[in-house]
Amino acid sequence: MMTVKELSKRTGISVRTLHYYDEIGLFSPTGKSEAGYRLYDDKALATLQQILFFREFDIPLKEIKSIMDTPNLDRNQVLQMQRGMLEAKRERIARLISSIDDILKGENRMDFSVFNRSEMEEMFEIMVARMPENMKQISIQEFGNLDAWREHYLAAVSTEKMQKGYAKVVEWYGGKEKYLDVVKHPLAKEVAESFQKRLAGINEKLLAKRGCDVHSFEVKEIIGEYGFVMKQLMQVKTEKGVMLSIARDCREERVRKGFDEKYGEGAAAFVAEAIEAFYS
Repeated sequence: MMTVKELSKRTGISVRTLHYYDEIGLFSPTGKSEAGYRLYDDKALATLQQILFFREFDIPLKEIKSIMDTPNLDRNQVLQMQRGMLEAKRERIARLISSIDDILKGENRMDFSVFNRSEMEEMFEIMVARMPENMKQISIQEFGNLDAWREHYLAAVSTEKMQKGYAKVVEWYGGKEKYLDVVKHPLAKEVAESFQKRLAGINEKLLAKRGCDVHSFEVKEIIGEYGFVMKQLMQVKTEKGVMLSIARDCREERVRKGFDEKYGEGAAAFVAEAIEAFYS
């Protein structure tokens, strides 16, 4: 058994931080000595290591606690998830180092790519496979053949702007592997349609509160439900990025104009303000 000081020395985590983790119920000691001092065994050390892996990605303590409190937590599954997150981080660091090397060589070029060519090709094939036949044929005719369409798609999604957009989306999913998994295994059509109907109902409830203070409980309650449903529909790790993206879209002129024409002047601005107030 280790004392809190011995554990601190072994892991580099301050005693004060270990005490705080105990206070919030994130990481508790194995037991206590007769004098009341915290004691930790090797199993506790392994648990702390998992927590520290999550902290490497700046995951909030509240979310880490939720993961660690999951009934029948599979330690190997957690480690596999953390390994995937670390690999994604390693790939990004490697790209950044390569970009810095290019700059030092006089090649002032930054690589913002998130997906490599094979991954983008796979995404294209998935998109084509799920596209309605009539739309597929229209696109093939427009580009001349399937290969020409594929090359156009790859060129479009390889741009810096698109890859930066993908980088943000990947954050919502907690990593590239999770995003690709959702792309490959989307929700069943009936389930997705059910979520869309629920979102339509939530939208009506929200717009019925137009004129209310966006900081009021009644408005925040609806936005909370909105975010919960979006999280399930999009299958993201956290819905905050998705919701704030919706708010930004509502402020863009084209979206705002169409939204206001359908729901009345000021509808888009109200939705944007309500979302921003909730997630601020």
